[in-house]
Amino acid sequence: MKSIEQIVLTAALELLKNDECGWLCTVVKTFGASPRPLGSMLLLSGSGAVTGSLSGGCIEDELLEKLQRGELAKLQPEMLEYGVSAEENERFGLPCGGRMQILVEPLTASAELCFMLSDLCEALDTRLAKRRRVDLHSGQWQLEDVSRCEPLTIRDDVLIQDFGPRYRLLLIGANELARCISEIALAMDYRVVVCDPREDRREQWSVSGAELNASMPDEAVSEFADPYTAVITLTHDPRIDDMALMQALTEPLFYVGALGSERTSAKRRARLKLLDISDEQIDRLHAPVGLAIGSKSAMEIAVAIMAQLTQLRFLESQNKIDAGDV
Repeated sequence: MKSIEQIVLTAALELLKNDECGWLCTVVKTFGASPRPLGSMLLLSGSGAVTGSLSGGCIEDELLEKLQRGELAKLQPEMLEYGVSAEENERFGLPCGGRMQILVEPLTASAELCFMLSDLCEALDTRLAKRRRVDLHSGQWQLEDVSRCEPLTIRDDVLIQDFGPRYRLLLIGANELARCISEIALAMDYRVVVCDPREDRREQWSVSGAELNASMPDEAVSEFADPYTAVITLTHDPRIDDMALMQALTEPLFYVGALGSERTSAKRRARLKLLDISDEQIDRLHAPVGLAIGSKSAMEIAVAIMAQLTQLRFLESQNKIDAGDV
């Protein structure tokens, strides 16, 4: 399953390969509440085909009407703003007070642009990160490699937009909780891998879209470890969970969590310390896993876990914006 960015960029590449024109539309600024986050993308072809999304459909309809009237930018990027009045908020389905700025970039076939789109698609396929710089006057692109994605920004009339791999969730243990987490995570565009060395547990697995992995837990963690991966242990079996955690806490992972009560988590931390895992590494462990929302059922725990991942990703992006690290 590809991310929406991969789908949009791939569609743009195919469009240009067929010598067709199109428009790449990107949410570049939001004010107040907005229906789509910063960086959301849409491709509009010359024939009116739409790939991606910017709103609940009303902004897409407005862009199609502009296309039919011949009002979309033809040579240089154009900035459009939606939601500047209460009437527009209602018309475009924006939350009260919400405003969005959309950058509309005309795309025409050229060897250089096709090469850069191909480079972006290949980077996303291989879980590498790329930065796109767009001159807002000329529309010219520049690409560069980056080690970590930063939030989209506009600086000195240049759009700076990073593209990175989809976040990945490695779950240790193919059980009912893993099923609930997988279903939510897949709907939230995570790539989900479920590792369980026990054949009988793998045979019972039935979530379409989640990949099964039969490796030993430490080997699976080592294979998938990168800054866009979260590892969560779910088996309640220290022989399996601790093996995964020993490896996970030494890797540059986005998140490491373990299922268990406060008492179980304290015992787990004590065991890890005896296994030469440092205090600093152990401090990275989220245990009990998930936000403390009083969850009891498997689906409630899954909601708490995915809510915590969402919160941490949001806080990380906000900290980068506040620090001016882009």
